[in-house]
This record gives sequence, structure tokens and C-alpha cells, in this order.
Amino acid sequence: MNKSSGVYRAGGIRRIGKITRVLINHGFGDLVDRMLNRSGDMGKVPRPQGKLFHSRYPSPQRIRRVLEELGPSFVKLGQLMSTRADLFPPETIDELKKLQDRVPPISYEAIREVVESELDGPLETVFETFSVESLAAASVAQVHRARLKTGEDVAVKVIRPRIEKVIRQDIRLMYYFAEKIENSFDLGQVVGAVNLVKEFERTIFRELDMHIEAGNIERFGANFADSDEIVIPRVYWEHTSKSVLVMEYIPGIRMDDVETIRNHGIDPRDVALIGLRSFSRQLMEFGFFHADPHPANTIVMFDGRVSLVDFGIIGYLDEEVMRQIAHLFLGYAEHDYDMVMEALWDAGLVDEETMDLDNLRIDLQDISEPFYGRSLKTISVKDVYDQVMQLVMKYRIRMPRNLLLLFKTFIQTEALGKILDSDASILEVTRPYARRLLKRGYDAQRLFRSFQRDVMGLGGILKGLPRMMHDILKNLARGRQRIEIRHGGFESINTQFEKGINRLTVGIVIAASIIAAALVLNSSQKVLSFTFHLFGSQTVTVTGLLGLMGYTIATVLGILLIVQILRSGKL
Repeated sequence: MNKSSGVYRAGGIRRIGKITRVLINHGFGDLVDRMLNRSGDMGKVPRPQGKLFHSRYPSPQRIRRVLEELGPSFVKLGQLMSTRADLFPPETIDELKKLQDRVPPISYEAIREVVESELDGPLETVFETFSVESLAAASVAQVHRARLKTGEDVAVKVIRPRIEKVIRQDIRLMYYFAEKIENSFDLGQVVGAVNLVKEFERTIFRELDMHIEAGNIERFGANFADSDEIVIPRVYWEHTSKSVLVMEYIPGIRMDDVETIRNHGIDPRDVALIGLRSFSRQLMEFGFFHADPHPANTIVMFDGRVSLVDFGIIGYLDEEVMRQIAHLFLGYAEHDYDMVMEALWDAGLVDEETMDLDNLRIDLQDISEPFYGRSLKTISVKDVYDQVMQLVMKYRIRMPRNLLLLFKTFIQTEALGKILDSDASILEVTRPYARRLLKRGYDAQRLFRSFQRDVMGLGGILKGLPRMMHDILKNLARGRQRIEIRHGGFESINTQFEKGINRLTVGIVIAASIIAAALVLNSSQKVLSFTFHLFGSQTVTVTGLLGLMGYTIATVLGILLIVQILRSGKL
């Protein structure tokens, strides 16, 4: 199905007109002409051979301004693009990171209407108080403080009314323009414009479902239930719906308000260490991490504990990826680049057939060595990130989205650490968690569980095997399938075998000739004797001549066979 079909319905023409005007106003008139078939040369530009980013990118500032003017859906798309450093150059990534998901709040009446619709009743039946002013407002949702009838202070996150319809229409338009860009520009093919929209569509609708975010909060709460330094808000499920999330209100200080933190007798460096330890556990213990830890989403409580809020953007890592990341951390921490390369190999990020792995190892070492032994204050994770992305481009490595999200989270975590004036080393804080992860991966109980999973998987395969064989044999009987057996790699064996047989045959011929010649020469019977005069009278018989010829043939063949054997080196 063509994703862009139907873009001209329900106001689509007006929206296309607005997008076109915005593009032209910001200097993208040539792009509009190419997409709308208004230029003379409409053939595709040949894909460049060589560097992936040989194509010229438009001005990053103009791209950002266009996305901002087009509204919330396109701002969200730009934020997704800012995480794809494997596709866009650093200057574009830096500019897209400036996109702010802040919009004017909608009216209290509109929020009240949504809440009452979701709760199937008046606001007052659930809430004792509900603030008219919002705590925070974004393009998808906004947050209000309230108090339940049971006395608990809560934060109520409400999806903006009719926002899903607007986003669906904008996504149809994104597909429409993405297809046009891919068909008109080689750069669109390189970036994969349609795939970017697909990724955006997959992530944006998760943010529109408060049940998903509530589930994320519950999972984080279970993971940190044993922690005395991390607080995760409670979810009030009885009042939570698809468009309304009611969770515990956490009083405290924004993490970037360092002066207020100090005024409450809290050392900002301790807060930074709590954040680093928390992130290390998320990464190395749970495989489930908060992927948007900016200051507004990280609250320092008045007793020194830290609370995470807003769980709309979450990253996932399976057990195998967690181990690979642990090997990467330990490899860097211990200067063991063989371990680093092995982790990259296990992750499927490098290929010896298409990459020069020796040079990649040298490049990794060159960018990593200058950072060893330095504190967080003297290391810029962003600098490391930029250099790693240069290698990604140079060796044409396609990074999985979860790893790119992890890199982005690292940068945000580093930014918070520097705001808090931390002198901790990320590698040193993370090292013990990485060691525990690798040790945990080889304990007997975990190995047994892994073995159980493999056996269960094998059981499922064996269970379905008879049915599969029945279907194959039935199709074979009906002529719908055929079995074709191919073999390869035996050519050299056939050649060697043939040479051996030939040599054996020649040997047999030589032996037979010698025996026949001896028998003929020793025979008492003479056939066709004739006399010729050469150095006196000589008598020769045909039998004698045949015997002499047999000896001659045997001698010549024997010499040739010995020469071939000597040349083969296999005497």
C-alpha cells in the first residue's frame, strides 16, 4: 500500500500548500521544483561511488527553521533525525539538537474535557484539586499538578485533544514528500527518507499511549525497588487511561539548578555520581534505560535522592548486546583493543570482507588513548561521539537504532555531570557493573536457564518437523517442488584422483611392455628373418624387432612418469 495515498483528502491540499510555502520562504525552492516536476531535468542523480556522504547537505540552520515552522509533528521528526549520526553529518546533528519540544499550553477547559472524557465523569469525582496552570507543556502532552480525593499529590499527564488525527495527517504528508525526495535526489536515497518516516511513525504513536509510559514507569520502579538513592514515581492505574497518566508528584529541584541544590546542603557531585551509578545499572544490569535524561526529567529531591520522571523515550538492550557493551567498556577501560574489536565483531558491526579491520583497530586506538585517566570534567563524550561517528562514516558502519539512542543518552548524561561540576570518570564508575554483568553471564543458574530456552526452542522445531516433512513430500508428489542436490569443492579431488589413475595405467603399460618384450626376445620361434650388411652380415627377425620396440617404449614411458612424479614433489 502506498503510504502517501490520500494526502489530498481532509485538508491535505492546504497543508501541502503551507509546506511548499515554508520551503520556498527558507530557500528550498529548487527542492520544491524537483519534487513537483517543475524543472527540466527530472532524472535521478547517479549515486556517488565512494564516500557515503559525498552528497552535499542543505544548510542545517535552514532545515531546523523549516521543521520548527511546520509544527510539532515535524519538530518530533527533527528530534529523531538528531539521533541518526550514522546518516547525517555532525553540523546537521548539532543544529537539529536545538529543536525544542516546547509549545504554548492549551487551555484548562480543553484539558478538563479530555480528562473527564477518559474518566467517564466529572473531574471532581477523582480530584480534590486540579491546577489550572500547567507544570510543563510539549507538542504531544502537557502536565498538571493535582490532588486525589484520597489525599495523594499527583502529576497528571494529558495527551492534547485531537493531536493523533493531526499527526496521522502529517505522517501521510511526510511519506508523500519522502517518496518525492527519494525519487528526485540521490541524497534522499542515501539517507533513506522513507525509512526515517517509518521509524518516526513507529515511535511517535508509542508516545501517544499513556499505558505504555505507565508500564515503563512500573518496570523502572521494580528495577530500582532496592535502591536508596533513586526514586521512581508510583502509577495510579485506576485513574490512568490511553490519554491520561496519573502518577505520584515528586517535589524537588531541577538537576541543572546547581545553586539551589547547594543551598539545600546537597553536594552536586554526589548527585552526579548517583546519576552515573543509576545509568550504569540501567545499562549493565537491566538492559532497559531512560533515554531522555535532560534536566527537566531528572529531579533532585530535598533529601539528596534523585528521581527520574517522563518515561516516554526508553531504550532496550537484550542480554547479548549488554555483554557486548560490557566488553566494549572493559576493553576501553583496560586498553584492550582486541576485546573491543571482538565486541564489535560479535555485535555484527564490522565485516572483514568489506572493511580493513587492522586500520579500524588503529583508528579506534588513536581516538581513545588521549581520554584515558581523565575525569568527566576534562572529557567531552560529545567529542568522543563525534570521532566515533567519523569512523562510522569512514568504514560505512550502519549502527542499530538502540546503540545510537544509547550514544545520545551518554551525551545527555555527560552534560548533566558537567553541569554538576563532577570530576568522576564514566569508565571507572561503569567498570564494576560491566565486570558483574560478564560474571553473571557465566554463572551456573543463568547457563542452565539459557540451556532450558535452547531445549524448549529445539522442542518446538522437532514438534513441527513431521508436519513440515509431510508438506514437502506432498508438494513433491504433486510436482510443486523439486529436490536439487549440488556439490562443490570436489574439483581438485577429481583432478588428483584422475592423475593417480593415469599414472597407475602408465605403470601397468610399462610393466606389460617389459614382460612382453622379454618373452618375445627369449622366444625360440623366429618369424620373417632377414639379413642386412652393416659392419658385416647381420640377421634380424620380426620377433626380435618387436621385443626391442617393447623395451624402448617401456623405457621412454618410465622416464616420463618419473619426471612427472619428481615435478609434483610427491615422490
